[in-house]
Amino acid sequence: MSRSNPPTPAGPDALPEHPHPGPRVLARRFLVWNFLRAVLHNGWWLVTSLYMAVDAGLSPAQLLLIAAAQGVASILFEVPAGVVADTLGRKKAIVASHVLMATAMAVTGLFPSFVPLMLAQMLWGISWTFTSGSDVAWATDEIDEPDRIHLLIAAQARWQMIGSGAGIVAFGVFAALVDRPTAIVCAGVLMLLLGTWFTAAFPEKNFVRVRKDHLKAALGIARRGARLAVTDRTILMLVVVTVLVNGAADTFGRIYPVHLADLGLPSDTSGMAWFTAINLAAYATAALALIAAQRRLDSDGGARTSLAFSCLTGLVSLVLLGLASSLALAVAAVITMNGIAMPLVRTVTTIWVNRRTASDIRATTHSFLAQAEYTGEVLCAAALAALAGTFGTGGTMLLAATLFAVSAGTVALNRSRTKSPSEGVST
Repeated sequence: MSRSNPPTPAGPDALPEHPHPGPRVLARRFLVWNFLRAVLHNGWWLVTSLYMAVDAGLSPAQLLLIAAAQGVASILFEVPAGVVADTLGRKKAIVASHVLMATAMAVTGLFPSFVPLMLAQMLWGISWTFTSGSDVAWATDEIDEPDRIHLLIAAQARWQMIGSGAGIVAFGVFAALVDRPTAIVCAGVLMLLLGTWFTAAFPEKNFVRVRKDHLKAALGIARRGARLAVTDRTILMLVVVTVLVNGAADTFGRIYPVHLADLGLPSDTSGMAWFTAINLAAYATAALALIAAQRRLDSDGGARTSLAFSCLTGLVSLVLLGLASSLALAVAAVITMNGIAMPLVRTVTTIWVNRRTASDIRATTHSFLAQAEYTGEVLCAAALAALAGTFGTGGTMLLAATLFAVSAGTVALNRSRTKSPSEGVST
């Protein structure tokens, strides 16, 4: 694979380069961008989920088919998108993500029928593949503070949670004041403007771009990323945990509202208000949990302890939810699951993989982790869904809890010595 440093301008007619902002400035911009993207993404999805069921009149079967089509599209594009980011540039991948995402969001509000909505949701899923991993890879290289990058990734997750809560409130109010299609299209336009700001304000000076033989280089990056994912025992453990945990979490996310309704959550307007309050409480809890955990994530030992704790927290939460006989206990279990277990699992796995990955395949390796998430959602959630009719919502929660138990056991069995994969050591 041939790489060369980009040429530097020379001569009196050469245009001067803009100075590279300091790491503190870039870190602040990165967190603001994550916050605003979370506001737009979660606010848009809140309105869209109701819009597809009410305004477009889609049936449950059509909604499930759209979800399945989106998942398949994401799985197919995840690793190729990561390879593109490692070959052509992380900034280009993120900008492309904004363009695709904005298009999908706007199309959703403009065409309220099954086929356009399914295609828009597939495009929306594809758009996320171009930014998953690329954002962390960009921040790691451009901010270039390896001893503190775990703090930035934890802060990123925290501000995404805060932005999610803000987006739900802001777009819920906005859609009530205007109408749902208008709110959806406006979110798409704002997402495009956010991508424009990213283009202008986020430099990419430290990435060494592939200058020739792009296809050969891309295939080499994909091979080395796949080899690392299966030969590094720690990364392989994280892939297994990601598959299991996200399978359990996807099942939980789809059926816990039904379980809360069975336990007495009102079905009228007050029930929607309570449901929103539960989600906001989970976002606030997640922000606090990430603050408490972030300083323990600077070593493999701290990451392993935090990951085991989060898996055990998920196990306890799902057991309590499955056995709960009161609405209050079930709500506490939901907040613990969404506010502690899942945010910690995602943040710890991202930080740990990032630490063990060489710069030139960083986005690709993160893409393998994201692909593991989709695989878990498709395979594990499908298996649990097939059993839901037999065991009911409570029993299905207990079955999902076993996936967290296996994940905790997988973490406990991982005792590999930690060495940098860039040194060519497979652990």
